[in-house]
Amino acid sequence: MSHAAATTTGRSRFYNWLPRAVDRRVRIFAWLSFVAEVLIIATGGAVRLTGSGLGCPTWPTCTAESLVNTPEMGIHGVIEFGNRTLTGLVGILAVIVVVLVWRMRAERRDLFVLSLIVVGGVVAQAIVGGITVLTGLNPFIVGFHYVASLVLVCVCAAFLVRMNSVAGPRERAVPRWYAITTHVTTLALAVTIVFGVLTTGAGPHSGDADAGRNGFNAEVLEHVHAWPGYILFALVLTLTVVAWLRRLPTRTWSTTLLGVVLVQIAVGLYQARNGLPEFAVGVHMVLAALAAAAMTVLVLHLKAPRAAHATTDAADGPALAARTAHS
Repeated sequence: MSHAAATTTGRSRFYNWLPRAVDRRVRIFAWLSFVAEVLIIATGGAVRLTGSGLGCPTWPTCTAESLVNTPEMGIHGVIEFGNRTLTGLVGILAVIVVVLVWRMRAERRDLFVLSLIVVGGVVAQAIVGGITVLTGLNPFIVGFHYVASLVLVCVCAAFLVRMNSVAGPRERAVPRWYAITTHVTTLALAVTIVFGVLTTGAGPHSGDADAGRNGFNAEVLEHVHAWPGYILFALVLTLTVVAWLRRLPTRTWSTTLLGVVLVQIAVGLYQARNGLPEFAVGVHMVLAALAAAAMTVLVLHLKAPRAAHATTDAADGPALAARTAHS
């Protein structure tokens, strides 16, 4: 067999090996991709909270002479380079997911598009990380880098939801006012996160002793950050109570989001009253990402596949279907 024929045969075998529908391989790597995105937020927080933001002073190499950290750079170099290494792992996992959904890209265009967004986002994330280093940890760029990472967590969460749903048209599965309130809650969460990023950018954890701050009053921002946070809590509590009373398909995830928000508030109060301890700030950052992921899942459960929803309506009775349609 010629080399060209062998290559063609190998490609054919690999293509035939790829799944035609979502299977265990897709699920495993989709979950690994999600976990890795959350971990990179945690390690990014560790870089900042340990003052290791410039542990590798250049980019894309660690130093002008070395791709990796050197012993002379100490623990800060290890922490910063470790975070950069995890970025590579995140990228590899994202590419694997794209490959795994390649064969089903026509039937599951939603999964294919989401997987491509993650790959593109990881590349953009790495570039923004490099700009962060090259600008000496500018607090606004650092904040944007965090938000970009958080968005990727949400996209991965959306993939997890969609891979367990059937393809095809979807329709609203909750009352109209409930869907509107959920979207308002999403806005409240976004505002809370933005002010949290600004508060962190004004606080003491700059990532390096010589890094500047954004110039805002951190104490004032702490209070401003809390206001939308409490509004968020009230809205999520309302969504959860209504979901359980009316047995809506969102009840599990509204409850999950409520739990994350409650823990987030508790950690926020603790860190504010104890001088912003590094570990608590790091936990607060990760919880914000998990809250955003849970919010994403909740929003996606506002609709259900049309056939599945019709089946549910028939099972629950015409009264429930009419109440949902006219609410």
